[in-house]
Amino acid sequence: MPEIEQSTPPRQHIHSMSVLRYFLLALIVLGSTFGDVYLAKGMKQIGEISPGRWHDLLFAPLNPHVAFGIVLLMIFYFSYLASLSWADLSYIMPATTFGYVLTALLAHFMLGEHVPLTRWIGILMITAGVGFIAGGPSLTVSPTPQGISPRAEAHS
Repeated sequence: MPEIEQSTPPRQHIHSMSVLRYFLLALIVLGSTFGDVYLAKGMKQIGEISPGRWHDLLFAPLNPHVAFGIVLLMIFYFSYLASLSWADLSYIMPATTFGYVLTALLAHFMLGEHVPLTRWIGILMITAGVGFIAGGPSLTVSPTPQGISPRAEAHS
């Protein structure tokens, strides 16, 4: 008996970016980056947490820098959730990698940390790799019997 060949239908790519969606990507980058920096700044003020000082972790959110960092990370998280509702994870993660550059700059200038040359080279390599992905589609959908998924919007 001859085998029946089943082919998978081609996938359709949709680039559906708008001003609001670029704003969400910016919120992801800024919320994550500044949130991490303020958490680090607050925890440096609190000092090293050891097994004998574990209870200091309970009061860490009362530090203004830690509290502000938590709020910023909440903004990041909600923006991240919203962006995953309209784009693929494989698009969102690379699109927000500018945060690595910003994190290194803020760690150097706001926290006074030394950022070695090897780390800068790694950050530049990641950023260059993002250039290959940035022009790609934000959403890949499979055709269904009803057509393209109703949530996938094509914008020119």
